[in-house]
Amino acid sequence: MRNASLFSLDQRTALVTGGGRGIGRHIALGLAEAGAHVFLASRNLDHCQEAADAIRAEGGQATPLRADIADPKDCDRLLAEVLGATPRLDVLVNNAGRTWAAPLLDYPLDGWDRVFDLNVRGLFYLSQGVARHMVEQGGGAIIHVSSISAFRGNEDAKEPVVAYNASKGAVTALTTDMAVKLAPHGVRVNAVAPGAFDTAMMDHLRDDPQAMEALRRSVPQRRVGGADDIKGAAVFLASDAAAFVTGHTLVVDGGLMAASPLP
Repeated sequence: MRNASLFSLDQRTALVTGGGRGIGRHIALGLAEAGAHVFLASRNLDHCQEAADAIRAEGGQATPLRADIADPKDCDRLLAEVLGATPRLDVLVNNAGRTWAAPLLDYPLDGWDRVFDLNVRGLFYLSQGVARHMVEQGGGAIIHVSSISAFRGNEDAKEPVVAYNASKGAVTALTTDMAVKLAPHGVRVNAVAPGAFDTAMMDHLRDDPQAMEALRRSVPQRRVGGADDIKGAAVFLASDAAAFVTGHTLVVDGGLMAASPLP
């Protein structure tokens, strides 16, 4: 198979949760550029519609949908809606997520529960439903969006988001275990762990040039990630180019983790 064919997603369908903004939007556009018909789902239908319009403007296929992945009934409805529109779903990207900021010693349990309900429980429940379909159809690819925060700690002054970091650690562990359990059925499960990316999550730094410059200096490539950086990783993991890759978390961070390795 030629290289171009290995990375092609022609005639395939993909569902991207949290696909209306940020990294989810970047991934959705990348999968569409590779040829997939992309279903974009989030709680904000307007954001998904805007992303779908951008995909169609470039000649791609996209369908915007509303869904709250933290709600199991909404996950069931979403999957039924997708499978009602296409005979098979080839790729699932679990990008929907939330965070809650508070110092460790004051962290509220309701904040913890809200983060885990979406980032872990909802991600697992939707993946379980999609995996049943993929097992029946003979294969597929599931991609979880984790974070480099799954692999390291940080001071409250920098990252007062202990539940978010713990949830991404859970996602990374779940990726490994699901991959082993689903491998005999032809379903691959991998994750991407982004570092600092130029998305709305960086808005709190945009008015602080010194903080932005300090962030860039902390990355060996001296920059933050852009749309093409995460697109390429997602297309690789979704495509036949990664046919022998499963249970892997691909860190996409410009070398930040390499410069700060675990002890």
